[in-house]
Amino acid sequence: MTASHRTADEAKAEHIRLMGDELGAIYSALWQEVAWVHGKWSDFVALFGTKESRIDLLNAAAPAFFRLVQDSIWENVLLHIARLTDPPATGKKQNLTIQRLSALVARPNSKALVDAKVQAALQASDFARDWRNRHIAHSDLDLKVSETAKPLEFASRQSVNLALAALSEVLNAVAAEYLDSTSFFDTLDGDALALLYVIDDGLRADAQRRQRLRDGIYEPDAFKPRDL
Repeated sequence: MTASHRTADEAKAEHIRLMGDELGAIYSALWQEVAWVHGKWSDFVALFGTKESRIDLLNAAAPAFFRLVQDSIWENVLLHIARLTDPPATGKKQNLTIQRLSALVARPNSKALVDAKVQAALQASDFARDWRNRHIAHSDLDLKVSETAKPLEFASRQSVNLALAALSEVLNAVAAEYLDSTSFFDTLDGDALALLYVIDDGLRADAQRRQRLRDGIYEPDAFKPRDL
């Protein structure tokens, strides 16, 4: 993400100053959402999409639990993408969505560019909305029981990468008009990588402890239950 020491409130105030009340508030809120979904996706990739050895490590520690983590983050990211690309309103309920932006941009040329980026993001995110509508938020009956049901739209890590890139391009089209800046939502390993190191340390320590036991070296506290 862009290097900045500003708080979210400080950034919002700056956006409102330069963009006006409505556009500035919506842009700022969307920026935070896009940064957050990038962060979640970064953790997912760090754990499950980088090296086979990391999958082996997680399976050695707690395979069922980390399968739950994998599925949960995957579905959460798709749900987040779907929300960000929803219509501006659902019935009487107003939504925070990129579809609000182009109507708030003043200059016709910039408005057209933002709208084009929004349409590209909607297309790139079609798969996420299908997963949300028929699998995550609802359990589509045909999908569950019918052999002839239309399958879910194809989804992959590349699909998510393209959708996130398209969301970033929408925000950057607005930022180019009002802020003369660009945001880079870089991939960060963050806490996920730290977790992998802790798991690896724990598995190594456990293997050494069990080896000492096989060697006849008994440590009374080695296998004592701990109050964690």
